[in-house]
Amino acid sequence: MTKLDRRQLLRGATAGGTAGAFAALLPSWAQSATPGVGPTLPTLSGTDIALNIGHSALMVDGRHGHVVAINGTVPGPLIRLKQGQTVRIAATNNLDEDTSIHWHGVLVPFQMDGVPGVSFPGIKPGATFVYEFPVIQSGTYWYHSHSGLQEQEGHYGPIIIDPAGPDPVQFDREHVVVLSDFSFLHPHMIMAKLKQQAGYFNLQKETISGLLAGKDQTLQERIEWAKMRMDPTDISDVTGAAYKFLINGHGPSDNWTALFKPGERVRLRFINTGAQTIFNVRIPGLLMTVVAADGQNVRPVEVEEFQIGNAETYDVIVQPTEDKAFTLVAEAVDRSGMARATLAPREGLTAPTPPLRERPLAVMKDMGMDMSAMTGMAGGQAKGAAAPMAGMDHMAMGHAAAGRSMPGMAMGAEPGIGPPRIRGSDAMGSMGGMQMSMRDPLNAPDLKLGPGVQTIAPSPTDRTGEPGQGLENVGHRVLVYKDLIALAPNPDKRAPSRSMDIRLTGNMERFMWGFDGEKFNEETTKPYPFRNGERVRVTLINDTMMAHPIHLHGHFFELAHGPRGFMPRKHTVTVAPGGKVTFDLTADAPGDWAFHCHMLYHMHGGMFRVVTVRPLGGAAA
Repeated sequence: MTKLDRRQLLRGATAGGTAGAFAALLPSWAQSATPGVGPTLPTLSGTDIALNIGHSALMVDGRHGHVVAINGTVPGPLIRLKQGQTVRIAATNNLDEDTSIHWHGVLVPFQMDGVPGVSFPGIKPGATFVYEFPVIQSGTYWYHSHSGLQEQEGHYGPIIIDPAGPDPVQFDREHVVVLSDFSFLHPHMIMAKLKQQAGYFNLQKETISGLLAGKDQTLQERIEWAKMRMDPTDISDVTGAAYKFLINGHGPSDNWTALFKPGERVRLRFINTGAQTIFNVRIPGLLMTVVAADGQNVRPVEVEEFQIGNAETYDVIVQPTEDKAFTLVAEAVDRSGMARATLAPREGLTAPTPPLRERPLAVMKDMGMDMSAMTGMAGGQAKGAAAPMAGMDHMAMGHAAAGRSMPGMAMGAEPGIGPPRIRGSDAMGSMGGMQMSMRDPLNAPDLKLGPGVQTIAPSPTDRTGEPGQGLENVGHRVLVYKDLIALAPNPDKRAPSRSMDIRLTGNMERFMWGFDGEKFNEETTKPYPFRNGERVRVTLINDTMMAHPIHLHGHFFELAHGPRGFMPRKHTVTVAPGGKVTFDLTADAPGDWAFHCHMLYHMHGGMFRVVTVRPLGGAAA
């Protein structure tokens, strides 16, 4: 087998300038991962499955790029399993670096979880590792590398587990819809640019012309945000400036097509495998009935759009009755681009693709300043105050109560900190004359302050009843977490015996991320400890202006809302900027488990921790 040199591959891509020149560099095993992948993904099933991980090329909208493919395709093959079986999956590493496979959302013994340095040593070049585990659940899941930044390079694929008994969801046909983001830039180059310059990929910043046209913020609002070194257009770290957004490995111009017969109930299994992109999904002209979240069945909810965070899955039912095509739209949360496919009664049909909607702007609530809590304090808008910001709850910047303060708002210097010491919004923004502390230690007394903590949310709120950034005023029903109610009773209905807060922290200018102010260090970072079998209420508090999809390996948890005993179960939850999410966790899987933000570059930048569940054997402690 010819060994592919990555530098040669990349030199050929830039110097040759053509798809033909690029493909000529590839050995026969590494030809394009796109040809041969039709409307149905290649499927593997049974008790023994073989996966081969190696270099390949992917053609997106007529241009080739380098990928790490599984069995030669991106996404990797659909693995279809049956609840109750035991499966052996042999993963062979054809790369010149270590690799791994994590079974996202699939409950396996921790030795089979696939996280190098936590649950196993990884798979060396030329080696094969055999994963073996019983399949104890059903639903929509996926798999991906947990080594370096390989997930960004194409190392991911879908998993469908059919239930042992009747499926409570009735449908006539199904399609797996794998959403992803792909870049012709190497992920290490992306990471370097993020470290070098905040907002490097943001080409949607505010302009003078926008100010003169009365769009976006007012001049006073821009001045106030500039004082805090904050950019309200900073919604996504990596944008359409660097990304192509894909559906099942196909770009928008490739027009991946899913077929149906009019009147059929079609199950669409959406999986967000994006490295850094949250998607807003809709099918103009069709209602979607959400029937599962993260592989767990929920009571049906009819919506026209939903936001899907990195690593989340949603199953929906659509029932097109007309003999025509529909466009499936997965728009990036910052509106810098979209993935697009077609749902049609036959090949060759298309439907109009809606234009990208206006990009959202961050508001005070996204900084953890819930200004609505101050409603009534000033007895109306102060004379001369700025007009309310778009999307802002009840309060405008400058609508302040003279001589009064709220938690996290300081009229003078911050207690124990004094003048701002590092750049960014650790300083105090003067909202209409009232200084609002964005780094007051009184708001997080257990948090260790340092360069990795740019802000502390003064007044974080539960935002699980909100539709997500940019979807507040779209004019149709959007799914929110509080719509989700478990279809089956929760397996553990005990009240939590203790509670804990975990703060999501970061410095956007330095691109540093962490939990509780600490960037992960394998040698010094202590794990979060749990006792086997205990029930714990966990609250995630987002001190940053970025959304964070947080994933816990080896467990499901129940979001703390809904009917008692029917709280929705998830393995990944997106914590909105300046928001908080509370869930109940039964620590019932002894071992060492990864806990991290599923924004790949956030995890790589330090937002990672290990969760330990002890003792490893015997009865619950």
